[in-house]
Amino acid sequence: MSLSLQQRVIKVLMTVAPDIDQQALLPDVNLRDQTDFDSMDTLNFAIGLKREFGLDIPDADFKRLGSVGSCMAYLAERLPPADK
Repeated sequence: MSLSLQQRVIKVLMTVAPDIDQQALLPDVNLRDQTDFDSMDTLNFAIGLKREFGLDIPDADFKRLGSVGSCMAYLAERLPPADK
């Protein structure tokens, strides 16, 4: 069974910030407001998503990776149907 889009996003997030309580994450609340996520974490998160999904994520799009929900929406727009 393959992982869902949300599970894959959280998997990448946990590699960047392993101390995050993934059960307490609110999908529509900015990661900076829920955790100690900083700009370096955002960069590493984008790099992890690039590796996981095989997507080039331009710096200008980093603001769209602010929450789990917004990240999923961004990826849903960019991924082919088979990868969602």
